[in-house]
Amino acid sequence: MTAPRAPRHDDRRRTFPALPRRPGTEGDFAATWWGNAWVESMEDAALDPARLQRGRAYAGGGHVDAITVTPGRVMAYVHGSRPRPYRTEIRLRTLGDTSWEDLLDAAAARPDHIAALLDKDMPHTLAASADLLPTVGDLTPDCSCPDDGYPCKHAAALCYQTARLLDEDPFVLFLMRGRGEHEVLADLTRRNATRSAAERTTAAPPMPTVAARAALTPRTLPALPPPFPAPAQPGRPPVYPQTPGAPDPLALDLLATEAASRAHTFLTTGLDPVAALTPWQDAVRLAAAHPGSGLTASTRALYRDLAAALDRTPTDLARAVAAWRQGGLAGLAVLEDPWDPPAGPFDRARPALAAADFGHFRPWRNRLSTPSLQLRFGRDGIWYGYESDRDREDWWPRGTPDTDPVGALTALLGR
Repeated sequence: MTAPRAPRHDDRRRTFPALPRRPGTEGDFAATWWGNAWVESMEDAALDPARLQRGRAYAGGGHVDAITVTPGRVMAYVHGSRPRPYRTEIRLRTLGDTSWEDLLDAAAARPDHIAALLDKDMPHTLAASADLLPTVGDLTPDCSCPDDGYPCKHAAALCYQTARLLDEDPFVLFLMRGRGEHEVLADLTRRNATRSAAERTTAAPPMPTVAARAALTPRTLPALPPPFPAPAQPGRPPVYPQTPGAPDPLALDLLATEAASRAHTFLTTGLDPVAALTPWQDAVRLAAAHPGSGLTASTRALYRDLAAALDRTPTDLARAVAAWRQGGLAGLAVLEDPWDPPAGPFDRARPALAAADFGHFRPWRNRLSTPSLQLRFGRDGIWYGYESDRDREDWWPRGTPDTDPVGALTALLGR
C-alpha cells in the first residue's frame, strides 16, 4: 500500500478562537447528533456526575479559551477558581492506514455524502464506516489542576466546548482522527478522477501513416517510426507549492487532473468528451470527476457557484452525479426526462417482475414504482434502479443498469 502523501501545508493543526457564552444548561449540549455522540462518550465513562455538571456550566459560561486541535489531541486553557488557567487536554486514538482507506472509499462511493458535508452534515454511514466517532472510554482527559476526578470539571468543560466545534465543522472530527481537511479532500479527488478516466478510456483507433518521400522530394528517406502507444491512464499532475499570492494548490491540482483526463480521452478515441455537452451536463461531469471540489474552505464557494450558476442546488448536483456514475449521459437523461415508451419491453416488465416474486409496481410513464424502490426505462432500452425513503418521493440512482428489469432490481437490492 502506498503511504499517504504529506499535506502541502500545516493542515494538521488548527486553533479555534474561544466560543461565545452559551446560556442554559438543560437538554442536549450539542446541536448535532455527532456532537452529542462526542459528549456521550465522555459522560458514559465519567465517575462523578457532579463534576460533569460543573464542567458543563464552565463551558456555557465561557471559561474555555481558544481550542487547538491536532491528530489525537484537543488542548485548551480553562479558567477555574485560581487566577492562572489550567492546561487541559483530551486525547483519543488516531485511525490507521487501513481504517482511512475504508473511510475514503466509503466517502468517494456515495455522492449524497458529498452533498451532506456541503450542508455541514455528517452522514451516519460515513461516520460508522471506520469508527470515526469515539466510543465509551475512547477519550482520555488530562489537566494540570490538582483534582484527580475522571474527568475533572476543566476537562469536562473542554469536552463540551469541543462538541460545539464539531457542530460547526464536522471536518474537525477528521483532524482529530489523524488527517486534515485538505489532505482528505485531495485524496478523494485523485481517487475519483482516476475512476472517471478509467470509465471513459477506450482502445486507441489505428493511426494512418504516410511515407515521407511521398510528401517531399524523391530522395530516399528512412520511414518514420510508429507512434508511441497511448498510456493506459492519464498522468498525475505535479505537486504545486503553497506560495503567497499564487493560486490555490488544490484548485491547480483539480484543473491539471481534468485537463490530463480530457486530453487522454481525445488521444485514445479521437473524440472530445465535452464538445457536445450542455453547460449543466458538463457541470455534472466535472463534479463526477472531482467530488471533493467545494468542500475545503478555499474551494467551497467554487463548488456552490457551479450549482448556483445553473440555478441548481448542491443536492441537485449530487443527485445528477449519482445518475452520471450509474449510466453516463444516458443515466442523466433517465433522471431528468420522463417519457412515454411505446408498447413492448416496458409492458412486459410488470409480468416479469411478478413472476420473479417481486412486489407490486405501479406504472407512470417510463417508471415502475413501489413506496421505496423504482425502475426507470431509458430510451436506450436499459432499466435503471432508484431508491427512496418510504413515501418521501426523494429518488436517488442506485445499483447497476440492466436490459432486464429483474436483473436491474436484483442489483438494486444487492442480491
